Amino acid sequence: MSDTPDLGFTPNEMMTIAASRALKNDDVCFVGIGAPSAACNVARLTHAPGITLIYESGTIGTAPDVLPLSIGDGELCETAVTTVAVPEMFRYWLQGGRISIGFLGAAQLDKFGNINTTVIGDYAHPKTRLPGGGGAPEIATSSREVYITMVQSKRGMVETIDFFTSFGHGEGGDHRKRLGIGTAGPTLLITDLAIWKPDPITKEFTVVSLHPGVTREQVQATCGWVVKFAEALDETPAPTELELKTLRDLQARTKAAHQGITKGKAA
Repeated sequence: MSDTPDLGFTPNEMMTIAASRALKNDDVCFVGIGAPSAACNVARLTHAPGITLIYESGTIGTAPDVLPLSIGDGELCETAVTTVAVPEMFRYWLQGGRISIGFLGAAQLDKFGNINTTVIGDYAHPKTRLPGGGGAPEIATSSREVYITMVQSKRGMVETIDFFTSFGHGEGGDHRKRLGIGTAGPTLLITDLAIWKPDPITKEFTVVSLHPGVTREQVQATCGWVVKFAEALDETPAPTELELKTLRDLQARTKAAHQGITKGKAA
């Protein structure tokens, strides 16, 4: 196991920080709300200050001081380099091939990286109606690569998703290519327990790294398909003090802002 001292981090913090590390300074990243937004902004505040963050509402180069509640949060527009119309965002930036990383979450996910954020159960008579796709279907097909974050559970990581909201690798193999989709699709899955990458041939997600203290049995117990593990299985480096402080400070500022506490005002 790692010699890094235990800093008392949570599985969610490990997931967010592991996801942030995957981003590079020169990335142009189309950001989803929630865990993807936290990961992208931790990257911006630590090792990737030059990253360009783009949100679906049309904000480009945004640098929020707090995490947005939605894509329409004024914080995004106020801190953006520029804001463009949504049609321009999708047609020129996304479909024009200018987005290097699309960062998405999922309510349901299968082993080929197909995402459901529409309904649980039958579409006509759903058990649960989810928020829907928004721009995620286009992000999944037009971004050069797609990263996915989610908390592991058998309810979320399933053998067969109830609805195809965002296309991953379809049935696996060269399914994307056969459909004429020229982008790479999902190349990375970061959960609260592990890091996964698609098999080069089958495109089935395979565990390549376990987070500190996590066992293979824990990963399998929270996944709805038979998990494949890489032969050379790594251990994810634990969060550093800087990474944890950056994430926790960001979350504290966000909580204060969303509770209506102004900057500099005593609690």
